[in-house]
Amino acid sequence: MPRTLREMALTADLVARATRLVEDAGPSPGAVYMTDEDYDVAIGNVLAQAPVGDVWLFGYGSLLWKPACEFTESRIATVRGWHRAFCFRVARFRGTRDRPGLMLALDRGGRCKGMVFKLPPAQISASLNVLFRREMVVKPAVNVPRWMTVETDEGLIRALGMAVNRQSPHYAGKLQLDEAADILASAAGHWGSCAEYLRETVFRLEELGIHDESLWQLQALVAERLQSSLRCQTSK
Repeated sequence: MPRTLREMALTADLVARATRLVEDAGPSPGAVYMTDEDYDVAIGNVLAQAPVGDVWLFGYGSLLWKPACEFTESRIATVRGWHRAFCFRVARFRGTRDRPGLMLALDRGGRCKGMVFKLPPAQISASLNVLFRREMVVKPAVNVPRWMTVETDEGLIRALGMAVNRQSPHYAGKLQLDEAADILASAAGHWGSCAEYLRETVFRLEELGIHDESLWQLQALVAERLQSSLRCQTSK
């Protein structure tokens, strides 16, 4: 039987009604962007440290609902010593320079339940190229790849996860839920809104039977702010 999902306060309709179109302002002044050579070096460094055998990716956010590449197998998995958090700011993609957004990354401490995806052997370098270009844009990268030990029902696996670089100027640190909700309810870029990103992540986690209490509270807070904003607009 299909799973009965709990009803989210942050509905697709609410996110759609609060959506606004944002043009891409282009590269941020002063930002140093990754080059083709940088991506080649990053892929080479990661593969030089790869475990023997299959290559797995650990997904905790958008990879769960918007895969970066093809995969041949997936499993529910848990990584310890890391947790998912909206902990870095973006001035492009899902934010703007005057209203930066927040994105998810793995930050130190706690535990995180997500999924691991096995890459097709013949497409490993190509897959990592697509993933890195999506996750790492500027230098120094705010999201960096590292090998992690994850737990699955079939045993332990070494998988590649994207962890936040706390030395990056874009690292936001540990934000209170109310502060994060204020940002997520208002920030948007040419890729879409932060509210949409949050909703898609929470919805997919619930579909998988993974309940993240912090994100569940956050989606309710963002829904409250969007509803309040829409009421103000209609009362004018």
